[in-house]
Amino acid sequence: MKLLLPLDLQYFAGEKTEKATPKKRKDARKKGQVVKSQDFSSAILFLILFLFLTFMAPFMFKGLLSFFIQAFEKYILFETVTVDTIMNIYVDSISEMAVILLPVMVVAMVVAMFSNFLQFGFLFTTETMKFDLKKIDPIKGIKKIISLRAIVNLIKSLLKVAFIGTVTGFVIWLNFDDVLSLAFHSPWEALIIVAKLTAMMGIASAIALLLVAILDYIYEKFDYEKKLRMSKQDIKDEYKNTEGDPLIKSKIKQRQREMAMRRMMQEVPKADVVITNPTHFAVALRYDDESMEAPKVVAKGVDFVAQKIKLIAKENDIVMVENRPLARALYDQVEIGEEVPEEFFKAVAEILAYVYRVKRKI
Repeated sequence: MKLLLPLDLQYFAGEKTEKATPKKRKDARKKGQVVKSQDFSSAILFLILFLFLTFMAPFMFKGLLSFFIQAFEKYILFETVTVDTIMNIYVDSISEMAVILLPVMVVAMVVAMFSNFLQFGFLFTTETMKFDLKKIDPIKGIKKIISLRAIVNLIKSLLKVAFIGTVTGFVIWLNFDDVLSLAFHSPWEALIIVAKLTAMMGIASAIALLLVAILDYIYEKFDYEKKLRMSKQDIKDEYKNTEGDPLIKSKIKQRQREMAMRRMMQEVPKADVVITNPTHFAVALRYDDESMEAPKVVAKGVDFVAQKIKLIAKENDIVMVENRPLARALYDQVEIGEEVPEEFFKAVAEILAYVYRVKRKI
């Protein structure tokens, strides 16, 4: 049965369905691409500032009152105004306002940094500050206006207005009697009532914004993961770039094995004896009583390599001894360049004694 429409399976190969690899996440983080909700930072900052202002209001009020009293009782009574007088007034005013406002500014800065640290940890990068013409591309700008993110931002704005309007209205409704009685209070008492209501509405609004911010963070997390998704081909390309082309790696390993094989074969003529299977295994041993504590394996191999070792040994008049169990055990348990373990000393010593007797006869 033939398909009416032929499908090109390669079209689906580029579909981004795979989760991002650790390297992709690390590279994105270096570029400043992290999960971040601006609403979350704003909500935390809004909440902490209103709580801070609620507790620090008496201190700040005293500072402002002292500032205005000094302005009206001292500065306004100057008979002559000189440059020095103006500078003194300016320095005093700046100092007093700094004492009042600096704590608020410090708290705002610390909270802003902490809220970002909660979301993506410590990160410093200059990538986001680099000039990029793509950011002012009008076509991409239009796409952003009609994109899914634009719809999500609109929904977030509507939720903010709805939540803030609801909670502020609820606070006013709970304190409706105080609001109606403002006209019957002195200006000072009315100011205190308005300040309390403002603090209550600010804290309630910040909590409402925090709920919206949590939803926004969840969406940002989802959108971030979606943007980082990779296709199977992307993962393959990344592996090739980081680990190298498998074909090239295999060739490098093959070249390394060949070099190791040549070095090993160069050691065979220096051996004292070659212990064989006799057809499958061959192990070449060398012993120098002045520099070695025990005989050392200088070459070993199986099948073709074993035959090569025996051929070189024959060409260099190296004695070959057949001992199947010993040849197999040495091949399995001792690496090239290692000394023979103590458990094999007796068997190897007997073979070396035999070799030395043969050489003396020769």
